[in-house]
Amino acid sequence: MENIQPDHCASSGPTDEEVQAFQTATRDLIGVALRSLEVLAGEVSLPQFRLLLALGDLGRVPSSQVAQALGLGASSVTRLADRLHASGHIVRGGEAHHRSVVTLELTERGRRLVEDVLSWRRRELSRLLSTLSPEQRAATAEGLTALHRAIDCADELVQHGPVPL
Repeated sequence: MENIQPDHCASSGPTDEEVQAFQTATRDLIGVALRSLEVLAGEVSLPQFRLLLALGDLGRVPSSQVAQALGLGASSVTRLADRLHASGHIVRGGEAHHRSVVTLELTERGRRLVEDVLSWRRRELSRLLSTLSPEQRAATAEGLTALHRAIDCADELVQHGPVPL
């Protein structure tokens, strides 16, 4: 049976220059993301922040769902959650009908920390994007949106979860 991809998943093969441009953009965007973590000022580690960021996206969810979203084992999430609970960044809960289910949720402190980091990123990206012409910004946004759709298609095929940073 022939494997037919939707139009937004189609590919004609990139040039080496195109791949290199995206390699450079990846490094640049990771640099922005990592610099934004300076807002944490040592309050939480990078792995702990990834968990906070996932909870910011997911809301109150079972810890097993967080583990799946981060691509981690349940025991790793439990260790991270232990530290974040002790520091007041998350609250643990449970399900009334399923005592073995442990839920995780951001506290106000955890939510504020995530918001601070994301606000820093928005300001930095706005500053950087303001150096481009409106046409360049529009073309870049359009290209990145198309890339995001392509990544979603690839993720659907290999069943990877999101890896927030």
